[in-house]
Amino acid sequence: MFSLRKLFKPDPDPREARRPLWNAVVATARQPHWYEEGGVPDTLDGRFDMVSLILALVLHRIDEDPDVVRAGVELTELFVSDMDGQMRQIGFGDMVVGKQIGRMVGALGGRLGAYKAADGSDELRAALVRNLWRGGEAPGEERLAYVAAQVATQRAALAATPVAELIVADRLPGGSA
Repeated sequence: MFSLRKLFKPDPDPREARRPLWNAVVATARQPHWYEEGGVPDTLDGRFDMVSLILALVLHRIDEDPDVVRAGVELTELFVSDMDGQMRQIGFGDMVVGKQIGRMVGALGGRLGAYKAADGSDELRAALVRNLWRGGEAPGEERLAYVAAQVATQRAALAATPVAELIVADRLPGGSA
């Protein structure tokens, strides 16, 4: 039997399958240890920078499996959608949001390249200072070493997780809680 309801009912948004993973990225980036022990500024910029760091690590892992490349695209689209909503919530108007989202996507793209640097390398440490502390005053050797070690731990835990499991995960492996 033909149903008009089925005809006019929209298909489910395929990005929603990545919502648990997106929530896990944000939750991992918001863990207090990054800001307390690591000294990452607990500001709007600092939180954006941490979300971008964790998202970059997850996207790098997803990119290792060409069969699920669409999952990375969907996760990135959720990033854009969430950033758009956050900006509107804090009062940015339509005229500004598009430009700011463009800048955020550009920043994520730059971080995707920068965070491919090997764990423990001077390149990674420089990228962390440049992005998490916005190139300003370095956090001190102890805090930078802490963040770099946590990044290495997170990356190793992601590498040990099959991508097929990661893209449906509701929490990320590794890192301090």
